[in-house]
Amino acid sequence: MEPMDCLVIYVPTEAAPALRHAIGDAGAGRLGNYSHCSFSVEGTGRFTPLPGASPAIGAVNAPEEVPETRIEAIYPRSRRAAVVDAALSAHPYETPAFMTFPVDASLPDGTGSG
Repeated sequence: MEPMDCLVIYVPTEAAPALRHAIGDAGAGRLGNYSHCSFSVEGTGRFTPLPGASPAIGAVNAPEEVPETRIEAIYPRSRRAAVVDAALSAHPYETPAFMTFPVDASLPDGTGSG
């Protein structure tokens, strides 16, 4: 089984469906005979745009709070560039907050979900 990674990304809630679709089309969330699998949780994003920023929401030097969705999805490591590119392309923010990291998606018998 190919090594797997996980993408975690925070996006304004209204943009979450489009972002989930984009990363799924890029290869994230493929589990056995299923595609576009992900997990989401709602929360509040907080940030203050600094001078030089072009914020999609808010104003420079003004603290902002936005309803956001945390999206998590696994993907084959070989699809990392495609998945991250798709996420960034679908994201409305100038500088999206995201992380990727390796995961063990294997089952006890050594088979995996990808």
